[in-house]
Amino acid sequence: MMNVFVTGGTGFVGNHVVNQLLTKGHTVHCLVRPGSAEKLVRRHEVTVHYGDTSDLASLEKGMTGCDATINLIGIIREFPGKGVTFKQAHVETTENLLKVTKTNKIGRYLQMSANGTRANAETGYHRTKWQAEEAVRSSGLDWTIFRPSLIYGKNGEFVEMMLELVRKLPIVPVIGDGQYRMQPVAISQVAETFEKALSRPTTFGETYHLGGKNDYSYDELIDIFGRAIGKKSVRKLHHPLMLMKPAIKLLQNIPQFPIASEQLAMLLEGNTCNTDGWARSFDIDPEDFAVGLEKCI
Repeated sequence: MMNVFVTGGTGFVGNHVVNQLLTKGHTVHCLVRPGSAEKLVRRHEVTVHYGDTSDLASLEKGMTGCDATINLIGIIREFPGKGVTFKQAHVETTENLLKVTKTNKIGRYLQMSANGTRANAETGYHRTKWQAEEAVRSSGLDWTIFRPSLIYGKNGEFVEMMLELVRKLPIVPVIGDGQYRMQPVAISQVAETFEKALSRPTTFGETYHLGGKNDYSYDELIDIFGRAIGKKSVRKLHHPLMLMKPAIKLLQNIPQFPIASEQLAMLLEGNTCNTDGWARSFDIDPEDFAVGLEKCI
């Protein structure tokens, strides 16, 4: 069993990873911002270290005596006016964690990235995820990088948002033609993967894509949600991109507005991947979203 230092443990993914680590007998240390500790579902079973990834002293203190570092920090949308940027959350955070991980002579390092990450990506989200990956690859540590597709699970943002739309609206709005494809991956299998990776040397220096057994168009996903709550059919209203793009660009700086231009670009790009390497290396049979959603209702 290991002493594991986790950042991003208070989020949806983080709580599931922390739960899996504790269930398997690991000792977990979580870096938490003051006032956020109660977001940890198993708060009293972890060692909480208050601090921030920009504060190297708090990282030093939290990592003391640990055997591995897991970085789960990431944002899907930035608000530069509030100092919330992809560069800070993805690149600078990763660089600081790598620096202190090496200072504390911790060899094992796991990084949460994202499917679609690449150097020449259209979006800043994917470009900064790539820059963070590059820092990990050049760190000299025993690293593993994970690129999950859209992560879903009970009480997760994606499931809750879609259920609300399908339940409450007589007609569900869809941006564009709804044919962009997605391959949601179960949060339980993501968490299982992170725990297994701690003790699998064959995964050192590897990057894995995590996704479900099958991919679906957005329209098909809406129908799957409808069937899950007993609707025979779900009516959809497709909004032309030529109207939606300028509207989103105009309204995206309002925090309450649900989508930004970069999120739209990633949605239209699709989110599918080849999961063979992940399934083989971690003894995982990817769950089909249509089956997994039933566990979330």
